[in-house]
Amino acid sequence: MNSKSENRMRALRDELEADLDPELIPADDSNLYSATVAGTSGSDVILELGPRVQGACPLDEFDEPPENGKGVHVALRGREEGLWLFSAREAKALAAWDNMDIGSHIKGRVIAVIKGGLELRIGPLRGFLPASQVALHHVEDLTTYGEQELVCKVIEVDRDNKRVVVSRRAVLETERTEFREAAMGQFIEGGVRRGKVARMESYGAFVELGGGIEGLLHVSNLSHRRVDHPSEILKIGQEVEVQILSIEEGGKRIGLGRKQLEVDPWEDAIERFHEDKVVSGTVRRIANFGAFVELEPGLEGLLHVSQIGAGRINHASEVVKPGDEVSVRILTFDQHSKRISLSRMDPRGALLGSEEAAASEDVDEVLGKQQTLGTNLGDLFKKALDNKA
Repeated sequence: MNSKSENRMRALRDELEADLDPELIPADDSNLYSATVAGTSGSDVILELGPRVQGACPLDEFDEPPENGKGVHVALRGREEGLWLFSAREAKALAAWDNMDIGSHIKGRVIAVIKGGLELRIGPLRGFLPASQVALHHVEDLTTYGEQELVCKVIEVDRDNKRVVVSRRAVLETERTEFREAAMGQFIEGGVRRGKVARMESYGAFVELGGGIEGLLHVSNLSHRRVDHPSEILKIGQEVEVQILSIEEGGKRIGLGRKQLEVDPWEDAIERFHEDKVVSGTVRRIANFGAFVELEPGLEGLLHVSQIGAGRINHASEVVKPGDEVSVRILTFDQHSKRISLSRMDPRGALLGSEEAAASEDVDEVLGKQQTLGTNLGDLFKKALDNKA
C-alpha cells in the first residue's frame, strides 16, 4: 500500500473511530474491529459496530452464512454512499499476521513454482519458500513439490509489506537431529543397515538411512571391482544394504561400505590362478605404462606396455582398448599385495595365439619327449653295466 492510500485509510479509520465507543477501538492500532451480525441483505452481511455504526461485508467471505447476533472480526475496507465496508477475509489475514512469529512452525500448501523457490498458501496468507530451504540438499526440479502440504519454520516476517519467508529445511534439520540422537544407539561401526540412494557425486553416493540421516558410500567402497562413478552400478532411489564403516562428529559424518558385504575375490584366487597360467581377461582401462586387465570381477592385473606385444610399443592404446578380450599369461601373482603382472607373450617371446607361439609349443613338446627318452636310455645303460659287473 502506497503512502497516499495509507493516509486515506488512516483518515477513514479516524472518522470511523470517532463514532465508536472507546472500548470498541483497537488498542493495538490495528485495522481489526469487533462487530455483531445484524442480518443479511442479498450478497451482503449487515454488521453493527456499536449503536451508531453499521456496515456491510460480502457474504462469500464467510465459510457459511453467519447467524444473527454472532460476533465476528472484520477489517475496514472503505466507505461508499455513507455505508462502511468491511472484510472478514482481510481480518483473518490480519489475525494470521498477528500470530505469525519468527521460529514458529506453520503448515502451507504449494500453489506455484516461482523464481527462486515456491509460493505457499498459509491459511489466508501467502508465503515464500526459497529453493535453498526446500530440502536438506539441492533440489533440481521444484515442480515435484506441486500441491504438496509442507510443514515449515517461519524465518522472516515483514508485516508492512505482507511478506513471510519460511524454511522447510530448518524443520527437516531439527527432525534429523532428533532422529539422530534417538537412533545413534542403533548405529554402530560394523553394523549392517538398509538405505536408499538419495544422490550421487563423482566421489560416491549418499545413502539415506532414515530420518534424513545420510551416509557416504565412497566410490572406493562400492565394489571390489574398480568403479569410476557410482552411477555405473547404482541409481537414485535404489535400496541398498550397507555396512557402517565409521561414525564421526556424533553421527554427522557416517562412512558406509558395500563391498565389505561381498566375498573378496582375492581370498581364494590362489586356487584358480598361478604363475605361467594362460587366462582370458577384459581390458578395463588404459594407463601410460600399460593396461589393466580384469580376470574376474574385482581381480585385475597389469599388462605392462613392454609385455603387450613384440616390437617397440609406446602406448598400450596402440594395441588394445577398453572392452577388448585378450589372452594373457600370468607372470607374477602376489596374493598378499593383491598384485598381478601379465604378459601377452609366451616364455619364448612369441605373441600368445600366434603361429610363432604354436611353433614354440611344438618345440617344447619335442624337447620334452627327447629329454624323457634320453633319461630312459641312460637308465638302461646303467642297469646293463650293473648286471655285467
